[in-house]
Amino acid sequence: MVCRMFRIETEVDKGRRDLLRSRLRDTNTAASPVLAALRGTPGAREVPLHVWALDEAGGLAGGLVGHTWTTWLHVTYLWVDAAHRGTGLGSHLLAKAEHLARTDRACTAARLETWDFQAPRFYEKQGYEVVCVIPDYPPGITEYTLVKRLPVR
Repeated sequence: MVCRMFRIETEVDKGRRDLLRSRLRDTNTAASPVLAALRGTPGAREVPLHVWALDEAGGLAGGLVGHTWTTWLHVTYLWVDAAHRGTGLGSHLLAKAEHLARTDRACTAARLETWDFQAPRFYEKQGYEVVCVIPDYPPGITEYTLVKRLPVR
């Protein structure tokens, strides 16, 4: 029985997390010629990409938080204040992030996750395609993963 040979711990440990991530990255790099070729290049780094919309008073009207990695934009958060929804602000924020990712960072695609009560139809109208549906994540909610190829200009 393998477990008798090890002490199993469950506390959060940032040092061990970072060590595990590094070792996993090394294992993946050794197993994948694509990741091996990427290692050490500028594309190997996750680079934050943020786009903010401020109202006349300087308050946050909306924003997008994401990052680029390899040739992909990953949108983590996109939010527009209720007072500004339906004005095109969300579309503008997304288009600006896609433009920056494409022109400044050579990205060719974008991805994001959203829940059924959030904005899957909004993203489809922006050219995103559903590639994954996870029912009951969390229970009673469906999560969608969407992707979009960014046009080369």
